[in-house]
This record gives sequence, C-alpha cells and structure tokens, in this order.
Amino acid sequence: MPKFAANLTMLFTELPFLERFKAAREAGFKAVEFLFPYEYEIDQIRSLVERNNLKVVLFNLPAGNWAAGERGIAADPGRREEFREGVRQALTWARELGVTRLNCLAGKVVSSSSYEEQWQTMVDNVRYAAEVLGQHGINLMVENINQYDVPGFFLNTTKKVLELIYEANMPNVYLQYDIYHAQREEGELTNTLRQHLEKIGHIQIADNPGRHQPGTGEINYPFLLQEIDKLGYEGYVSLEYIPQPDTLSSLTWIRQYGYGLD
Repeated sequence: MPKFAANLTMLFTELPFLERFKAAREAGFKAVEFLFPYEYEIDQIRSLVERNNLKVVLFNLPAGNWAAGERGIAADPGRREEFREGVRQALTWARELGVTRLNCLAGKVVSSSSYEEQWQTMVDNVRYAAEVLGQHGINLMVENINQYDVPGFFLNTTKKVLELIYEANMPNVYLQYDIYHAQREEGELTNTLRQHLEKIGHIQIADNPGRHQPGTGEINYPFLLQEIDKLGYEGYVSLEYIPQPDTLSSLTWIRQYGYGLD
C-alpha cells in the first residue's frame, strides 16, 4: 500500500501553517512535507513535528524570492554562491528534522545567459549539493515543472531531468516525479514509472485539470497507484494538491480507492 504524506503548503490551508501539523496528525497522517521552512525557527518546527509524532519526508532547497515569482536559482550562473549557501542552510534544517530527501528547483530560464552556460551551472550545482548532502546520508531530488504553470521553467520534462541526473553522475541524485506536472507536460505516466523507477526518489500527486485531489480529473489514479505498488516503489506518495472543497472532504478518495493512512 502506498505510504501517503501530506504536503502542508498545499493541504490544511484553512489553518495557519504552524497549526497544520496537528491537523495532519488528527486526520491520520504520519508523514508530512512542505515547500520551505526557512521563515520559521528550527526549534519551533521540530517541536511541532515531535509533539505530533510526525515524520518530515521532504522540503525544498531555498529557491530565491518565491513571492516575487522566482522558482529556483540552481541554473542561474550569476547565483552560484547563493545556491550553495542555500544548500548549507537546508542541510542544517534537514539534520535537525531528520529529513533524508531535499528537492532542488532549477528555476526559470535566464535570458542573459546561454542555454549551455545554464545547463553547466545546473550540473555543477547538483554535483555540489549531492556531495555536501551525501556526506550526511541525504538524497537530492530534482523536479521538472510543466511550462503551463511556470512558463520558462528550465527543466520542464522528465527527460531533461534524467539527462541531468546521468550527467551529474552522483549516486544520491534522483528524480522527484510529480505526476500532475508530468501529465500536463508529457503524459506517459505508467511507462515512465516502469522505465525509470530506480531513479525516482519521491512521488507527488494531484489530478488534472485543476490540480485537485485524485478523482477530480482525467488521471486514472486507481490504476496508477496500483502500478506504483506493483513496481515495488518504497518511498512516499505526497499529496501536493489544491483540496476541493476543503482538505478533510478531499481525503475521502483514499478510502474509496481501498487505502488508509495507518
């Protein structure tokens, strides 16, 4: 059975962020993730995690000015040191929270630099992050984002991320496979899982269109989740969707599909 995690940036938004840990535990979740923890104090988040007996499975490396529309800086040649400082910052958080997966967002194409320069920057930064994190038993995820939600995102396909992973050639770098983004950009969900499972380190789900919970769109999640199980995937499947109409109501699909949070 899939191990489900709640993305606290997307779910339980009826509540302030710091109250979502308790809400997730009361809903039955044992694992959570979120985009970024950096605006809070480490002790504050660690206390909430411990008090609610939760496991944090993933968060992102610092990704620039998110509120201003930035979606990562890993491919930006002019921000190498900022990226590396972000790796060190994320490592501190990961060690305190016991997190063994961190996600790297490439960011949008930089018009002032060539594609080749941005690609090499991305490769170099991934190698750097993987080496630093690997010393502490942490795996690095790299995620592709569809071009409709984030126009100009540097890594918009699974193929590009896999090419990057193989060129970086570090044993602890994996694909973060977000099924919603993959469906919007390229489809081929089942074949991708079958062909590349060994390089998939984390899975996130939402339906399409709308990015709501499974069962609200075109993706055959009963089949897909069974396939993920059949293939022997041992990681977490994170619920990174916009709940409709609210979080608790949106969770009914889990039992309807024959699963639970236990």
